[in-house]
Amino acid sequence: MDVKRSIRRKDDEFQAFGKRVITSHFFKIIMICAVGSNAFLTALWTSYDIRYRLFRLLEFSEIFFVSICISELAMKVYVDPTDYWKDGYNVMDVVIIIIIFLPYTTRRFLGKQFTYLYVADGMQSLRILKIIRYSQGIRMMISAMRQTVYTVASVLLLLFLLMYIFGILGFCLFGSQDRGDYDNWGNLPVAFFTLFSLATVDGWTDLQKQLDNRGFALSRAFTIIFILLASFIFLNMFVGVMIRYTEDSIKKFEQERTLERKMTLMEEKQVILQRQQEDISRLMHMQKNADCKSFSELVENFKKTLRHTDPMVLDDFATSLAFIDIYFSTLDYQDMTIHKLQELYYEIAHVLGLVLEDLPQKKPQSLEKVAKMKDKT
Repeated sequence: MDVKRSIRRKDDEFQAFGKRVITSHFFKIIMICAVGSNAFLTALWTSYDIRYRLFRLLEFSEIFFVSICISELAMKVYVDPTDYWKDGYNVMDVVIIIIIFLPYTTRRFLGKQFTYLYVADGMQSLRILKIIRYSQGIRMMISAMRQTVYTVASVLLLLFLLMYIFGILGFCLFGSQDRGDYDNWGNLPVAFFTLFSLATVDGWTDLQKQLDNRGFALSRAFTIIFILLASFIFLNMFVGVMIRYTEDSIKKFEQERTLERKMTLMEEKQVILQRQQEDISRLMHMQKNADCKSFSELVENFKKTLRHTDPMVLDDFATSLAFIDIYFSTLDYQDMTIHKLQELYYEIAHVLGLVLEDLPQKKPQSLEKVAKMKDKT
């Protein structure tokens, strides 16, 4: 027996209420507004003039944002304390809360003159990552990037090998201290930086001009070959891999949304069925004190109380959405089949008419006999 089944909570109703709250659309809107407003105020905080004039507002917004984040964490841990830590986005939220308290703890224990205090302040920009949880499009892109890790790593490894080969070659050709371009090709790290600029086609004409001024004959062939391999092949290959996996993630995301809508419709149907069953049970209970002589008369009285806008769901396969969809698709296919058969019949009749026109016509037997008698005479 697992831990979940062995431990039974006594606050199931309050737990269900908390789950409805944190999964509601209104709660998501509140969190998105809180994160967005805090990001905007953080951008204003970067101005010393605005920070001095709006100090109280910025301080109050900070307390408000921290309170909301802690309340969200407490509610989610209360609703599901075991599975909460299995979700990577939940772990990211905990890390963000730790980062939020990092400047305060640093000033409290290490003092305001701590050397790396500005690093803790700069890490507050990571707060905006909380919006990832409430954006399905961003989660879809992250899922696509997670699927492309192995393929992208292979492409980057090939690009690194290419840059290593051309880096050693560029150092040997152009890295001489006497008459070479020592600033751009003087050692392997500098050559790597130069090759990265060539791969991104950023300022490559200036680099090539410096090589031309020093009279290197092979510099143009070297630059053109590397740009063709690195920029037009490897970088485009990287983009192609990302586009491919992004399309797969979009298809998977659409399938999940379709399945989610179907599950929502089924849940609504079950709710309507349950409500109707409760109404019937209540009417059956009221039958004892009513003037109805039979159940059919009770049903007729129940129908009279219904309005034309009240939904009626029958728990039958013939009334399900899946059956209706299949039925209409079958009718469409039947109409298409009959139309194609009619076209085929018309073509057969046309071909038979052409064949009959091409056959030789036979003369009547009476005319043949008269012609023979004339020949004998």
